Amino acid sequence: MNNSIKLQLDCEKETIKIIDFIKNCVHSKFKKSGAVVGVSGGIDSAVTLSLCIKALGKENVIAVSLPEKQSSKDSLVFARRVTDSLGCELVVKDITNALESFEVYSAANNIVKKYFMDFNDSYSFKIVLPQNLLEKDQINFYSLIVQNKNGEEVFKGRLSLQDYNSIKAATSIKLRTRMIYLYQFAEKHNKLVAGTTNRSEYELGNFCKHGDGGVDFEVISHLYKTQVYQLARHLAIPDEIIARTPSPDVFSAFVSDDEFFFSLPFNILDEALYAYTNEISSNNAANLLNLEEEKVKRLYKDFLIKQRNTYYLKELPPSISLQKASCNYAGL
Repeated sequence: MNNSIKLQLDCEKETIKIIDFIKNCVHSKFKKSGAVVGVSGGIDSAVTLSLCIKALGKENVIAVSLPEKQSSKDSLVFARRVTDSLGCELVVKDITNALESFEVYSAANNIVKKYFMDFNDSYSFKIVLPQNLLEKDQINFYSLIVQNKNGEEVFKGRLSLQDYNSIKAATSIKLRTRMIYLYQFAEKHNKLVAGTTNRSEYELGNFCKHGDGGVDFEVISHLYKTQVYQLARHLAIPDEIIARTPSPDVFSAFVSDDEFFFSLPFNILDEALYAYTNEISSNNAANLLNLEEEKVKRLYKDFLIKQRNTYYLKELPPSISLQKASCNYAGL
């Protein structure tokens, strides 16, 4: 066994493989004219857009940014830098009005006010998981953090499960609304919606069913996040995009992916997740990762819990097979 876990890509070979896959999906399998990519200004969507353009030509790819009033102001700025670097047009559709019609903001704000009564538009909020996963076992409970206009933390408290579910339900509407608009563009122009979920997210369930998980084909879901970074450098994605901290961008305060879901930096997460998914024993993984075995066991336990809690996201809706149904259609 190697003395370390290697996630190094042959980026040229990987690029060719993905380009062939995209062409096959769009032209041969689904017989569409191109692809639509939601561009967030993050590395996953930048790499996905670049690969789709290489496969299909920029004239056959629609890049769409879907900001709303709580989006990071940097998201649209970085989305434009991505499309400018790739020489393609960026379509911008603000979805604030749509989200207000769903009462997304008021639903989430009402929960926040239960914990911080003075909450108003001069404050922002996010929810986070405990960040000491390597050091001790943790229950995946969320805490609410409220910040003032200077970004200073003025409140932190543990959310009840019901209140967490209420905030999650509201923010999930954001992700699903984005997907509605992406499909509007796709169907109008006879194209497919390309997914931007990476393997680190997919394996552990960090995506929204019928939101960012509701796409026609996935471009990078076989690549761990650290491998996406490798491919980004190979594809000459702008350095400022590569350096940007990954975020779901669904709260009024900035929250990183590791704060919100993973509780680990990707350089540790990906190697441990590789060991876990390849059924490497905790003892061997500890040697490979240069970690104490107890820490590896803690990571494996957290991975298992996340997978158990989100496995349904990957499942097709259960149904009674027509072949096994008792109805007799012979007379129809």
